[in-house]
Amino acid sequence: MPRKRKLLSQLSALQNSTSFPQIDAVEQLNTTPGADPSPKSSKYFVTEKKNSPQLQEDFFNQPCVSLAKSFLGQILVRKLPDGRELWGRIVETEAYLGGEDEASHSKGGKQTQRNAAMFMKPGTLYVYQIYGIYFCMNVSSQGEGAAVLLRSLEPLQGLDAMRELRRASRKAPSRLLKDWQLCNGPSKLCQAFGIDKAFDQRDLTQDAAIWMVPGQDPPGEQDVVTTTRIGIGNTGEWALKPLRFYLRGNRFVSVVDKKMEREMAA
Repeated sequence: MPRKRKLLSQLSALQNSTSFPQIDAVEQLNTTPGADPSPKSSKYFVTEKKNSPQLQEDFFNQPCVSLAKSFLGQILVRKLPDGRELWGRIVETEAYLGGEDEASHSKGGKQTQRNAAMFMKPGTLYVYQIYGIYFCMNVSSQGEGAAVLLRSLEPLQGLDAMRELRRASRKAPSRLLKDWQLCNGPSKLCQAFGIDKAFDQRDLTQDAAIWMVPGQDPPGEQDVVTTTRIGIGNTGEWALKPLRFYLRGNRFVSVVDKKMEREMAA
């Protein structure tokens, strides 16, 4: 019996001494060689991705302006064909209200083959092309023909892949883009996330290549700047409607309204 207890004790000690190195080895396999162990991402990066619930239809099924504000702080996730995931925090949006909105592609309630996604269920992607080159991505909401344009993202994960995609989308060689330049505009974020017309009419609640998860630290009303939309100067009074929303003080926003921010500060 003493010998048996001694053997059991030795076996237990051996198991305890080998368990931690095994864990360390697995962690090393999942770590890029030479990488800085400290995270080079935003504090809003959701590290526990497997535990992050995907946003479902009840989130998208809200009025357009409400959805445009609710998007701020949420995380857009794009899974590339090679398995890499790109993560970006939404920091700027614009609301397009449907038939009554003279700046909307669905103004007058007209439904076409191009804008069909705007009339589909909330959470449907509407991707269209501008200047015959660039793409912009919208998400349908409540309301006939209403959708939210995603204007800017704060890159969180996969920044090297974003740079590769941005570089590939530009014909002329250019300097290395800084983090804040990767997704600070609707066409830029589509380039960085590899979004093109093939994503039109996809469902964010079911698609395997693109979806959204909740962000951490939802912004409060005092953190959100409400101002006019960009690039719709020929739409009369609708060019002045306060239908653009962005996170105050965030350097990844495409265009800052300094006057409005001063008014908020006062």
